[in-house]
Amino acid sequence: MHVRRRQQLGYPTTFWSFPSFFRVIVVVMYASSTSALRRKSAAFVFPGARGYIPRLRSHSSLLFNERRFFSTSVSAAATVKDSPGSNSKKTGYYVTTPIYYVNDKPHIGHAYTTLACDVIARFMRLDGRDVFFLTGTDEHGQKVEQSAAKAGKSPQTFVDEVSQNFRSLAKIMEFTNDKFIRTTQADHKAAVQALWKQLEAAGHIYLGAYEGWYSVRDEAYYTESELVDGKAPTGAEVVWVVKEPSYFFKLSAWQEPLLEFYAAHPNFIAPESRRNEVISFVKGGLKDLSISRTTFKWGVPVPEDDDHVMYVWMDALTNYISALGYPEAKGSSPTPYQRFWPADLHVVGKDILRFHAVYWPAFLMAAGLAPPRRIFAHGWWTKDRQKISKSLGNVIDPVRLVEQFGLDPTRYFLMSEVPFGNDGDFSNDAFVRRVNNQLANELGNLFQRSLAFIAKNCEGQVPEPTSALTEADVAMLRSARGLLETVRPLVRDEQALHRYSEALNRVVNEGNPYFDEQAPWTLRKTDKDRMATVLYVTVEALRSVALLYQPLIPASASKLLDLLAVPSERRMFADVGADAALTPGTPLPKPEGVFPRVEDPDAPKDGAASPAKQKQHKKTKAP
Repeated sequence: MHVRRRQQLGYPTTFWSFPSFFRVIVVVMYASSTSALRRKSAAFVFPGARGYIPRLRSHSSLLFNERRFFSTSVSAAATVKDSPGSNSKKTGYYVTTPIYYVNDKPHIGHAYTTLACDVIARFMRLDGRDVFFLTGTDEHGQKVEQSAAKAGKSPQTFVDEVSQNFRSLAKIMEFTNDKFIRTTQADHKAAVQALWKQLEAAGHIYLGAYEGWYSVRDEAYYTESELVDGKAPTGAEVVWVVKEPSYFFKLSAWQEPLLEFYAAHPNFIAPESRRNEVISFVKGGLKDLSISRTTFKWGVPVPEDDDHVMYVWMDALTNYISALGYPEAKGSSPTPYQRFWPADLHVVGKDILRFHAVYWPAFLMAAGLAPPRRIFAHGWWTKDRQKISKSLGNVIDPVRLVEQFGLDPTRYFLMSEVPFGNDGDFSNDAFVRRVNNQLANELGNLFQRSLAFIAKNCEGQVPEPTSALTEADVAMLRSARGLLETVRPLVRDEQALHRYSEALNRVVNEGNPYFDEQAPWTLRKTDKDRMATVLYVTVEALRSVALLYQPLIPASASKLLDLLAVPSERRMFADVGADAALTPGTPLPKPEGVFPRVEDPDAPKDGAASPAKQKQHKKTKAP
C-alpha cells in the first residue's frame, strides 16, 4: 500500500515496516482478543499505539467481520430461543418506572408514569402478590454535566438537589415504591461495570471510532435519515460528533434475533401501535451502537479504560437489575434478583421506547440474561390542546395540581381521563367535570344516601337482609362481586387502567338506579324487611367496589371502608365476595362526605364572563 494512502487511512507508517507475516499475526491476535487484551498487547508491540487502535480494529474487521458476525448471531439465536429466561426461583411481581433524568424539576409526565406504576403495584399487592416497585433518577451524562456547570455547581451537588425534588414528589403523591435508585450510587456503578465486563467477555464489545449526529437533550444518536428539518424526531437540537474513539456494542448482530424474539413474544411491547413502530425500526436495519464517550467525564468509567465513560443509556438501563443486587450473591435463599427478575413490567414514555425495547433486550440477551417480560409505552399530555413547553408557560406542575384539587382527585383524573397508552389533553374543565360527576355525584352520593338512611332507620347498624333476594338484588351483588375477575386482567395483563376505572364506575352507575328503583324510603312504610334487604345489598355491593378502588384513590377508599366498618385485616382483594360479606348488626360510624366537589381555580368569579366570552363580546361589539 502506498505510504500516502496508509497515512490517509490513519495507519502509522512504522507498522508497515514489519514483515507481512508479522502484520497478519498481529491483526489476527487483535481481532480475536478481548478489548482489554487488545489495548495491552498493542501498546506493548507498538509504544504509542493506543491512538490508532480504533482504526486498526475497523480495518482488521474487513478480514474477520464475517466470522465474528456469524459466531455472534449463532450465540444470539441460542440465547433468544429460551427467552424470556426462565427463573425457577422467581416468585414476585416486579414493576418499574424509567429512571428520570435530573436536568430539571419533575413535571406532569413524571407523575403520570409513576402514578400508573403505583396503581399497578398497589393492585398486585392487594391481589396477594409479592411486589417490588422501583423508581429513581438517572444522574449521569453530558446534559447533566452542562446543566450543573450552568448552575455553577458540581455535578454531584446538582444531582443531589434535583433528585430530591423527585423523592419529594413521590412523598406528596404517596407513591409506594419499594426502592428509589440513583445511578450515582456506588453499588449501581459497580453493577454497570459488571455488565460491561460480561458483554466484553462474550465478545459483544469492541473499540472503534464514532462520528455522527447526537442529541444532548435526548442523549441519543440519530442517523441522517431520522432527522426532521435538521433536528431529532423529538424536536431536539442535534450536533455533529467529530470522529472520536468509542467502544461499540455489536447491535447489528441482534437484528434478526430481536425480530424472532418479538414474533415469539407478541405481548412484549404494548400498545400494538408502539410494537409495530419498534418492529419497523429494527427491520430497517440496526447498526452497532456507540456505548462510550471521551468528550466529558460525568459518567461511569469504562473498566480498565478511564479515558471513556459509558453511554448514559447503558448506565441507566442497568438500574433495573442493579436495584435487585445484580450481580447477585449466591446463596441458599433466593436473592432479590432471583425473586423478581425478569421484570414483569417496564412502564415508559413513548419517546424512550426504542432504548427499552431494542437496546435493553439486546444488552441482556448478549450477556446471557433474561429480558423483561413486557414494556408498556404511554403517550404524552397536552394542555388545552397545546403542546406543553416552558416557552408557552403551560407546564403542568403535579404538586400544584394536588394543592388545588387534592391528591385522590388528581390520581383519579390522570388514570381515568385518557386511554392508557394514548396521548391526552389536560384542562381544568375536564378535571372538574370528571371528578365531580363520577366521584362526588355518583360514588359519593350513593354512599352518603344509603348510609344516612341506615343511620336514621336501622339504628346505625348494618341491616339484616331478612327477605328473599330478588332478581335485582342478585344482579347487583353479582356485578359488584364479579368486579375482581373483570378488572384483574385489565390491570395485570393489559395495563388498561382507564378501563379498570370505567368498570368500577359502571357498577356504581348500576347501584344508583338500583337504589332509586327499590326506593327504601317507600318500603319503610310498607315493608321494613324488604327495606333492610335493599339497604344491605346496596352497602355490601359498595364494600366490594370500595375494596377495588383502593389502588386508584387509596385515602378516599380507606375512608369509604371505614364508613362500612370493614376491619383493616379484611381489605385485601381476596375479601371481595360473599365470604367476607358485611356482618348484620355491626355498628357503623356516623356518615360523612368523602368527596367534596372541586372547583376550577381559574374559573371566573362573581358572575364575571370567562376570557373566551369576553373575547367574543369584544368581537361582536358594535363599532
